[in-house]
Amino acid sequence: MFTGIVEAVGTVTRVIRSGGVQHTEVACREVMDDVALGDSIAVEGVCQTVTDRTADTFTFDSVAETLRLTTIGSWRTGRRVNIERSLKVGARLGGHWVLGHVDGVVRLLERKNLGDTIEIRCSLPPRLLPQVALKGSVALDGVSLTVTSVNDASFGVAVIPFTLEHTTLGGRRTGDEMHLETDVLAKYVSRLLESAFPGGRTSDTHVGALLREAGFMDT
Repeated sequence: MFTGIVEAVGTVTRVIRSGGVQHTEVACREVMDDVALGDSIAVEGVCQTVTDRTADTFTFDSVAETLRLTTIGSWRTGRRVNIERSLKVGARLGGHWVLGHVDGVVRLLERKNLGDTIEIRCSLPPRLLPQVALKGSVALDGVSLTVTSVNDASFGVAVIPFTLEHTTLGGRRTGDEMHLETDVLAKYVSRLLESAFPGGRTSDTHVGALLREAGFMDT
């Protein structure tokens, strides 16, 4: 379990493919004082298990399913990645509940300056439409953000200068692929709505219309 509050930005220092598994080493000295073998750690929003470590680096192994559903398979040495260690019981929850289970890879469509902040607009797969609501929470590359606008094809988030400086979002450009995780509460609400209709599951379009009528989405 994570919060979407990035602790540090690490650098990929080694990528090895072996037997369908990718072994990725990341240098991030800032977090290594409290990283042990077997720990869960979020890397660009993807929950992975620490399989090796040194004083300055940790290694995680990604199986075929993870490589298929995330961008990890395309990573090369030198890539900067957001790092967050798992949440400790009793710690302050500064963002929102983040599981580290990526729901989809989205594309950055537009980056717009809004004074001291910027708005990032990303594509939104139709199947995830019911789970993204205006003023709700999402995680982009592991960063907890508030949805500022949403329609049937895309959503926007506002990013403050501090977040741009202390995460990888400052370097993201139009066309880049990013990991999207929707709010876990939205997943359950979506599932309950689907079950509430006669005949079982309803369409994403129908649920989207209900969310718009309730004021959770832009028209």
